Amino acid sequence: MYGTVARMKVKRENLEALQRELGAEDYPGIPGFRSSHLLIPDEWNDEVIISVFFDDEASYRRNADDPAMHERYLRYRALLEADPEWTDGAWVSFEP
Repeated sequence: MYGTVARMKVKRENLEALQRELGAEDYPGIPGFRSSHLLIPDEWNDEVIISVFFDDEASYRRNADDPAMHERYLRYRALLEADPEWTDGAWVSFEP
């Protein structure tokens, strides 16, 4: 599995709109997309963390290069205080 983690600065008044945008119905139709998760820390500091999972790096890169993804990015970037800090890589799962 492959994907990314991003730290995002967002004002509390934009948090609900960001959640709606990140949960938009068009994401499940992206080839290779598995899931995404938003972490809202208990101690609010205008920062959230998102994790995004794809089947493999090729699927992730195709999505990253897709103009439709750029349009989605522009929609949620408008809700943020700064550009996200991205970390891409392979996910290793440890399940019981």
